[in-house]
Amino acid sequence: MIDLSFLNSLGPLGILVACAMIFAETGLLVGFFLPGDSLLFLVGLNLAGIWHDVPIWVACLAISLAGLAGDQTGYWLGRRIGPAIFTRPNSKFFSQKNVERAHEFFERYGSKAVILAHFVPIMRTFVPVAAGVGVMPWRKFTNYNVIGVIGWGTGVTLLGYFLGGIPFVSDHVTYVTLAFIVLSFIPLALEVLKTLRRKKAA
Repeated sequence: MIDLSFLNSLGPLGILVACAMIFAETGLLVGFFLPGDSLLFLVGLNLAGIWHDVPIWVACLAISLAGLAGDQTGYWLGRRIGPAIFTRPNSKFFSQKNVERAHEFFERYGSKAVILAHFVPIMRTFVPVAAGVGVMPWRKFTNYNVIGVIGWGTGVTLLGYFLGGIPFVSDHVTYVTLAFIVLSFIPLALEVLKTLRRKKAA
């Protein structure tokens, strides 16, 4: 698990670092391990406290654009080198299981997967690629993508921002962020359980 506490000492520059991490998580296959949910939540908490000089709308816009750029990159990677991705061997930074789960997620939810994947760790890295591999029309992908990026990038950041105004939360940032990390992995755990049940039933 990545320790995000280093962002606190960066000041407003931390937003740019957060945007770079969001782009890597959503656009580069090796970024699947990055903690996007807790990162956005922590950015929101800091905006309500030590980064109070930065307007919340500026941060939300920057994060949403970074996520959008990352998703578009993932989509075009899928379009250009999709078959190679599905035959790529396992390594420390790549697992065929993640690709298979993303493909199943996409097949199960269809176009809605582009929106829902943003709220599920690992899926938000691989579903845009699966959309590109499946040759989902770019315009259709982009329309759903914008909704997902704004809902996730802005929504989670605002959640942290408003909770950051609560004294108990602002006094226990580390513990609250850790709790949010645990909660953010619940959707992924549920998806894995559903997949295992379907395979067992088959």
